[in-house]
Formats: sequence, C-alpha cells, structure tokens
Amino acid sequence: MECRTGCAACCIVVSISSPIPGMPGGKPAGVRCVQLTDDNRCRLFGRPERPPVCGSLAPSEEMCGQSNEEAFQYLAKLEQATRP
Repeated sequence: MECRTGCAACCIVVSISSPIPGMPGGKPAGVRCVQLTDDNRCRLFGRPERPPVCGSLAPSEEMCGQSNEEAFQYLAKLEQATRP
C-alpha cells in the first residue's frame, strides 16, 4: 500500500521525540511537521535526516483507513494510547 496523496496524518497527528531539522526538540502530537510541503509531502523522504520513526511508519489499511479523516482518527487514538 502507498500513502494517500495529501494525507500527511502521520506527519501531523503523532508526536516525534527525536530531533527533526527545523524542530530540534521533536514534534508534539497534533502539530504539523515543519518538513511538510504545502501539498503535504515530506521534504525529508528518502534522506538520512529523516527521523527513524518516520521511516518505520508504513501505510496500511488499518492505519490509513478509507479517508484522511479515518487516518487522523486512528492515529489520534494510537497516540492517546501511548501517553502515560
């Protein structure tokens, strides 16, 4: 499965604790990554600066759902489940 063009749910909804170029303290949940382009593509895709956690997220029917809204909802639930 490939990412749905323009979705970027995983680049907005989830928190990233490792440094990202332009976000040295990582990215809080619900905050748009500074590396997203205006059309929601990752400027770091395929580059060594991309955080490992980003590369480990692979699109799946479960995570992405049938729409961007479903992807945002699924990832928001996952993010809440991982908080202490």
